[in-house]
Amino acid sequence: MSFLLPYSLKQRFYLIINRYILYRLLAALLAITGILVFLVWIIQSLHFVSLVIDHGLSLQVFIKLTTWLIPPYVAILLPITTFIVTLFIYDSMKRERELTVLQAAGLSLFPLAMPGISCAVIATCIEFFLNLWLVPFSYHAFRQEEFNIRNQIATYLVQEGVFTHISNTLTVYVRSRTNDGTLRGLLIEDDRKPNDHATILATHGTITLSHNVPHIILYDGSRQVLDHKTGHLNTLTFHKYSLTLPHRHQADTRLPDISELSLSGLLYPDQHKVSQRDFGKFKVEGWKRLSSPFTCLSFAFVGLIAILQGQFSRYEDVIRPFIAVLTVISLLALNLFCQNLAGRNLILLPLIPLISILPAGICAIILDPIETRKILKHFKILANRMIRLKTTND
Repeated sequence: MSFLLPYSLKQRFYLIINRYILYRLLAALLAITGILVFLVWIIQSLHFVSLVIDHGLSLQVFIKLTTWLIPPYVAILLPITTFIVTLFIYDSMKRERELTVLQAAGLSLFPLAMPGISCAVIATCIEFFLNLWLVPFSYHAFRQEEFNIRNQIATYLVQEGVFTHISNTLTVYVRSRTNDGTLRGLLIEDDRKPNDHATILATHGTITLSHNVPHIILYDGSRQVLDHKTGHLNTLTFHKYSLTLPHRHQADTRLPDISELSLSGLLYPDQHKVSQRDFGKFKVEGWKRLSSPFTCLSFAFVGLIAILQGQFSRYEDVIRPFIAVLTVISLLALNLFCQNLAGRNLILLPLIPLISILPAGICAIILDPIETRKILKHFKILANRMIRLKTTND
């Protein structure tokens, strides 16, 4: 029994138990989150396979483009995987009677729940890092990369040994392409001007970008145009010739997506760039980024309540996790519902953090009211000291 042990040995006993449970939780969290993110990444990457197959994009460009989507997937899945890991690990410990042994050794519910709470706090910190910095950065990089690819698609269309129809009025043939990007043996059929059909031949050339607009620079060749009035073939030889390839948009016309903006840009949007009707969407997104990390803590508490409360029973060991899953699904649905309401009426914005944080507080009180009261008392004393310190400094 732990109450028969000296205080130092008791502390070491608690520390070893906490490390053991926390290690299992973090290892499972890393594994399950990694597997789910990988599966979602594989599924979502299928949307970009056509860019590789149809337009000849390199595997490096494909991996670079889809890798930027990983941080948003982690941010979405982390609260759910935190709940799954907490429920699964504690349920397995309960079935193997480990929790029963620890309770018999003198551990109350709150000390038993501390590793799960610690794991949830770590997940919450990671979620804050993702929401406030990494996810907006990765979204921006992804959108910019996608925009550049669509804007510069002609640079990827040119393939060796193939008559490539870049547009309805421009066809390019390249005999070979070297590793440094030099094109050898070029033949270009330029029909962009209806009365000036031109055939361009060149020994070699390169594709360059100027202000994100693709150009093909041709060297040592000729430009042949048939004069329909006289029937003569006019030939112009050149040492260097530049041809602008078609592009979809100008690079400076891309407007940032709401997911790319920083927190300050969401909470305090520029009135000159954002319409009045979109103010609600920006505010909701900003409050969502600040409050959604706390769902890791709330979901973990729901899992802890489902396992730690109540005695061992075959019937309850099935029904309680099921109720916990339904509770998490209900909280997710309620969160989305409150976000939609707050987008229409900004007065309801405080509902977003309330739905994210309140379940954790309620579950903590249900789990161990006495220990929760002690922790709140310590926080109150700490807050009073900070207020006094601030008043003294002022």
